[in-house]
Amino acid sequence: MPTATWKGKVLAKSDDTVVVEGNHYFPADSLDISLFEDSATKSVCPWKGTASYKTVVVDGERNVDAAWYYPDPKGAAAQIT
Repeated sequence: MPTATWKGKVLAKSDDTVVVEGNHYFPADSLDISLFEDSATKSVCPWKGTASYKTVVVDGERNVDAAWYYPDPKGAAAQIT
């Protein structure tokens, strides 16, 4: 089962990920949201749309903008909402 970890903590785990360009996109309900904090960072992909970022925080250590998601992806990438 695909699992995302950092510093020994499980960030997300699901057998229902979508792989795009080598990246696993986990369903929102598979994340341990207590390990993420919002970021103001945004980026734009021409075919996926605008990405929003999260910073991972484990035991006080921060991995800034380590996770991203597309809250409103373009049609070709609708499967990663």
